[in-house]
Amino acid sequence: MLLSQSPRSVSALLTRWRIRASSSSVPLSLSNSSPAAAPACAETVWVVPLLDHPWFDHVRLKRVFVMDGTRHQVVLVDVRKLLVCADRDDTDYVLKPVAEWHSGKVRGIREFLDPDNPRIPQMPYVTISTRRAPGMLGWLGIEREGVVAFRNGQHRARYLADAGARWCPVEVHEREAALLRELCGAADDARIALRPTTLDGAADAVSGGLPR
Repeated sequence: MLLSQSPRSVSALLTRWRIRASSSSVPLSLSNSSPAAAPACAETVWVVPLLDHPWFDHVRLKRVFVMDGTRHQVVLVDVRKLLVCADRDDTDYVLKPVAEWHSGKVRGIREFLDPDNPRIPQMPYVTISTRRAPGMLGWLGIEREGVVAFRNGQHRARYLADAGARWCPVEVHEREAALLRELCGAADDARIALRPTTLDGAADAVSGGLPR
């Protein structure tokens, strides 16, 4: 009986030793991953200059989708081109020019965009597609025009254009990013004027289309 129980006893001892050894190593691995040691995730913002705005000369915008795997990109656009495409949208809500807004709406969006506001507004979020352009070339399928629909941020986009913003970052699904750059993309010098920065002041790298 003693001989038949000996292998099981040795096996049981080894099992208990492994469990104790593995559990004793856990605190060692956790000790190097305290919250103080973990790097902080600085928030990235885009500073948009305003050329014709007496209240403040720039606004700050941040991303809509910040989590990994969102499959969205930030694209710098020419604000005028963007709104020309947005005015073609016949399936969604299209706002009137800022000059036709009532004073309360104008004041509200201005206060919302004020850079002294601790809450940083999100950049516009759009979708873009194409359709046949009017006229013979359009009917022949030779010429097409862009159509932009705002999913968020139409008020701020139109206000920025009225305040003299030439360029603006917008967010779009990655499958539409190339088309948005083609039809509404900002000039190359916009990449210098609108470099994304983190809240600690460090500039982020800028590449074509500003992918996430």
